[in-house]
Amino acid sequence: EEGEESENGKLVPNSGNGANYDHYSFTQTLEELEVRVPLGGSYKSRDCKVDIKDRSLSVGLKGQEPIIKGELFAKILTDEAMWHLEDSQVGVLTLEKFNKVEWWGTIIKGDTEISTKKVQPENSKLGDLDGETRGMVEKMMYDQRQKAAGKPTSDDEKKAETMRKFMEQHPEMDFSKCKWG
Repeated sequence: EEGEESENGKLVPNSGNGANYDHYSFTQTLEELEVRVPLGGSYKSRDCKVDIKDRSLSVGLKGQEPIIKGELFAKILTDEAMWHLEDSQVGVLTLEKFNKVEWWGTIIKGDTEISTKKVQPENSKLGDLDGETRGMVEKMMYDQRQKAAGKPTSDDEKKAETMRKFMEQHPEMDFSKCKWG
């Protein structure tokens, strides 16, 4: 289950499609990541040293070795990056992915990766999709319902309509021996 190794040493994702490590944990959606770093005591934000770059990350306390430091799994949008302290004890970073169509295996390259094949994507609402994608999804859903009911799909209906029009335009032709499908 969660934290177990699978797929050649990769971890099973936690409930937030991320991982729980000894020194930090993360969760993710296709668009963003949340990284939680326990600081090991009660601190103020001025005690923290957080360095977020598009391809690297360093989080820790001033005057000490960073708790997390290294090259990011992939590129982020630094202008959208934010961090805050939660209950004075946990650094919480919100990072927006540059490529919003991939799951990250980990935050820092070299850490044990999760099996991205076992990620459970969140359900999208049709209203969240752009017009073209929404139309495509609605067509797919319609076709799926039609097939399940044993009725023609939208493509089948379109072909049948085209043939009906062609037959109307050419009454001189005999279509009785035509095979459809």
